[in-house]
Amino acid sequence: MSKDKEQLHYAIGDTQLGTVIVALSDHGVAAILIADDAARALRDLQAAFPEAEPIENMAKAGDALTSAIALVDRPQGAFTHALDLRGSAQELAVWQALRDIPAGETRSYGQLAKTLPLPMTAREVGAACGANRIAVAVPCHRVVKADGGISGYRWGVPRKRRLINMEGVA
Repeated sequence: MSKDKEQLHYAIGDTQLGTVIVALSDHGVAAILIADDAARALRDLQAAFPEAEPIENMAKAGDALTSAIALVDRPQGAFTHALDLRGSAQELAVWQALRDIPAGETRSYGQLAKTLPLPMTAREVGAACGANRIAVAVPCHRVVKADGGISGYRWGVPRKRRLINMEGVA
């Protein structure tokens, strides 16, 4: 283990949609990942941040975990913790636009692309959604196909459908 290796303090808990792992960097919440169990959640965290050292630390990450569980179980709520968003300029633009979609509403990938400050296609918006490591707080679940259908979601289409339904989208 190198002294220069970034440390991510994490905590794991359960939600209506499965196990959630929350990881904090020195800058804020770097990940909220949803998985079927704790072992898978930890593997997903390690895969998302291969250069970091994950350290289980309920004392540091417990408050963010409690907030993340509340958000996943009630996705129309607010998440007030600072986020450590890591991505390209295009990804960051998409993630900000996603955070601007009100709970209970959806946008198509193409609609979202047209609102961005950078020229992007619907496919590029989808790729940015797939790269998102902060479930529900960066609400990729609010983006649907042009016909309103539900397509890919990093944490599974059934979870996406449930989140949309939990928000009361018509």
